[in-house]
Amino acid sequence: MTTTHEGTTADPTGRTTYVLVDGENIDATLGGSILNARPAPEERPRWERVLSFAREQWGGAEVKGLFFLNASHGTMPMSFVQALTAIGFRPIPLAGSSHEKVVDIGIQRTIEALLDRPGDVLLASHDGDFAPYVAQLLGPDRRVGLLGFEELISGSLQQLVDGGLEIFDLEHHVHAFNVELPRLRIIPLEEFDPLRYL
Repeated sequence: MTTTHEGTTADPTGRTTYVLVDGENIDATLGGSILNARPAPEERPRWERVLSFAREQWGGAEVKGLFFLNASHGTMPMSFVQALTAIGFRPIPLAGSSHEKVVDIGIQRTIEALLDRPGDVLLASHDGDFAPYVAQLLGPDRRVGLLGFEELISGSLQQLVDGGLEIFDLEHHVHAFNVELPRLRIIPLEEFDPLRYL
């Protein structure tokens, strides 16, 4: 196995894991449903850990991270874009008319393009609009996963678990945060640690 100049690890088998990030959705869910405020810098995900998780979870494959951004207002958060690039993501700033969900459309088109390519896919989003697209990816020759906050993932996406979709919690599986988030979630008994509540 060799490490590329962008920090991704190349798998001699040539298998690739594509990480598609719906930045708007993750940010809105974190701020609106968990923090009830705009996330402070220390409360945002550490996106380099997402790439590391993808690499480790599925056997050291080459990881290609695509981070979709809405640039319809003609501007980009350049410091954030530069930080994403530095850790190995490829920012995808998309622009369109006011009625278009440019990030959703970009991710949907990317999923459709991946249908004819080998490789595994991790999607970071809670949005049920992606369910029919994700469903098309599922099959015996491809691993497909969803990254998000488990309790907030759309029911239409959760229904795909029986078809092979794997769900990974950004906080508890990926460990993408430096702080503990104020979440109320169902705790599997084997994960329950009473000392956290005393």
